Amino acid sequence: MTPSNTPPSDSAEHENAPDVAASEAIDSATEAATAAAPEPANEAVAPAAESAKPTADAVTADEAAATTDDVKPATEVAKSSAKTAPKPTAKPRPAAPKPGSFAQASPANVAAHKTHPVKVPVVHPVTPEELAAAKKHAEVVDDKVFVIDGETKHEVGEAKGDEPISPYVRAYSELQASIERFHARLSSAELSPKDIDDSMKSITSGLETPVVVGDLAALRERFAVVEAEATEVRSRIQAERKAAREAAIAVREEIVVKAEAIAAKDVATVHWKNDTTTLRDLLDSWKEAQRSGARVPKDTERALWKRFTHARSAFEKARKHHFAELDKENGAVASAKEALVAKAQTLAESTDWDRTARAFKDLMGEWKNSGRGRRSTDDALWKKFQKAQDAFFDARRSASDAEDEALAGNVEAKEAAVVEAEALLPIKDLELTKKALHTAQDRFEAAGQVPRGDIARLTKRMSAVEKAVRDAEESAWTSRNPELEARATGAAAQLQAAISKLEAELAEAKAAKDTKAVKSLTEDLTARTAWLKQIEGLS
Repeated sequence: MTPSNTPPSDSAEHENAPDVAASEAIDSATEAATAAAPEPANEAVAPAAESAKPTADAVTADEAAATTDDVKPATEVAKSSAKTAPKPTAKPRPAAPKPGSFAQASPANVAAHKTHPVKVPVVHPVTPEELAAAKKHAEVVDDKVFVIDGETKHEVGEAKGDEPISPYVRAYSELQASIERFHARLSSAELSPKDIDDSMKSITSGLETPVVVGDLAALRERFAVVEAEATEVRSRIQAERKAAREAAIAVREEIVVKAEAIAAKDVATVHWKNDTTTLRDLLDSWKEAQRSGARVPKDTERALWKRFTHARSAFEKARKHHFAELDKENGAVASAKEALVAKAQTLAESTDWDRTARAFKDLMGEWKNSGRGRRSTDDALWKKFQKAQDAFFDARRSASDAEDEALAGNVEAKEAAVVEAEALLPIKDLELTKKALHTAQDRFEAAGQVPRGDIARLTKRMSAVEKAVRDAEESAWTSRNPELEARATGAAAQLQAAISKLEAELAEAKAAKDTKAVKSLTEDLTARTAWLKQIEGLS
């Protein structure tokens, strides 16, 4: 299958594993709802200037909301207070529980979770102490409530009820709590630069256009510290994300470069099995990098994926072409070897032993020159060829053994004729020796055929005697010729040298216990000794 030009999206993996993402969404929504709903907490907000510390105990979000409803001011004041408080985010609708959802979380699972619950400061009902402290920064004129901000007064809303500044003091507590919540999230929650910017923008807006009553100077001073820390955290997060993106791009680039290197290989150097496995592993590495690494810009990822798929497609195309050609070659090799097997099976039934043995030798040469095909096919055809070849040579061996067994009885008579001929040496009377040799030769021939292993041995011994007689006959004919006598003397010297050499070789063969060599050298030595005696007799 040709790889797609579309990068393998995270959605495939994420759709099958939504648990962590859903859990994080629920945690974030719960945290936002907690931030929006006023509720008392054990951790008091550090007040600015001389503001009193809250002393209320922590209660649940629902109880805090109920308390808030009891002390809500008029509609106008509530609207103005709502401007500074972040709106609660609706909780996502939970999915159906999975097996093991109600199991108690282990410490390892809690540690592996990306976000952890954080205790943050929340607002509480206005206490008399806080109300008294806030009056230093408030002024009621003509049913209007003003907040004193240094040398400036800001109208914050209408004055209603027995304690007209109470709702605005509570709004001040909410704004103060939002700053502390934001500060707590900086160190213990995973925030994006956008989250930090949005929170700072919301708090800055509440301080620039106050609708609260309290020590605004102290609140601005506190926010300046938090804002500086937030700016530092934002820069750090951006740097980390940039480094993570660069690392993720480097990982993808490395994967692509490896794939391109494999695709660029010369066909002669490609190891198809190993390189195909490597490309598969590279694809898995790409998916893992996409799943667990930092997000890469879409245009960069698309360009890298295009290069990756192009390399994989080029390799796959070359692989298919290679194996298509290999199938053609294997088919041709298989056809040629099938023809050789058919010939071998025909020859296996022949009884023309010598000619058929040569034909099998020729077939073996053709088999080697026909090339290599698919291993399984070659092995199967070779078994058939070898079976036919073994059948012929087994039959020839059986026939030869039967023939040797039938001719074994002639060896004794033939060897007796050879011994009789060898007894004629050295030659004393040439004429009598020639007659006796003819008689021995007739007996040698009359003894009939012998096994192949004995033919050469016996024939060689008989030929040595025959040669000695011929040499003696020639020497007798040329005995009165001085030139020939000189030649005979030279021949005797040569024979003596040859005899010395044979004697040395015979000694070595005996030392090596080479029975076959000892037998052959002994026969040669006997023949040459006889010739030497004959020549010496002539001289």
